[in-house]
Amino acid sequence: MSTTVELPNADEACAYCGSRIFKHDPICVRDCADDCGSPTYFCNYACLSAYVDDNDLTTGNACEWSPDGPDCC
Repeated sequence: MSTTVELPNADEACAYCGSRIFKHDPICVRDCADDCGSPTYFCNYACLSAYVDDNDLTTGNACEWSPDGPDCC
């Protein structure tokens, strides 16, 4: 999958808190499982983490592991 990297607008707002992203340590996130759509910008990892938690974005996306499972040493 190829994507085009473009610098966001200088006034781009954080998707979580609304702060201007370039006043902080910005992060760009794309969903490349869905045609690498438009990027979503966050001003820092704390906002990204809060956004993931608030929207239950990890639910159902992790493998289940059990120490009694067949793949356990």
